[in-house]
Amino acid sequence: MKKRNTILLPRAQKTISVLGENIKLARLRRKFSAEQVAERADISRPTLVSIEKGNPNVTIGAYVKVLSVLGLENELMEVAKDDNLGRRLQDAKLIVRERAPRIFKDDKLRSNPQVSKIIIKGQASKVGQLKKTDGNKKQ
Repeated sequence: MKKRNTILLPRAQKTISVLGENIKLARLRRKFSAEQVAERADISRPTLVSIEKGNPNVTIGAYVKVLSVLGLENELMEVAKDDNLGRRLQDAKLIVRERAPRIFKDDKLRSNPQVSKIIIKGQASKVGQLKKTDGNKKQ
């Protein structure tokens, strides 16, 4: 199997390295061996060593398993909990998306509930006249 080489920005690499160091310190404070934590987390010992070194190729699931063994899985819920930038962007409403009116072709008119009502009432001759609708108006 080909070994993956993930390239991260220096700031992101430092963040993962610090996270790995913090996980190692938490393990040592609890006086767990690397083998105990790896066994309880159902990962291999080399994977745990990679986590503690801050290797970016380790899956986030392995990080969650280790944090769970250490009793720190609730700390993961704090990530992006209070997103100030996101809230400011949301409040500024910078991205406004409006849907365009739907354009129906003759063969797809029957899937429109309003057109179906016209067909049921026996006014099928009007179906050919309905080409453009926004879903609320009958033409």
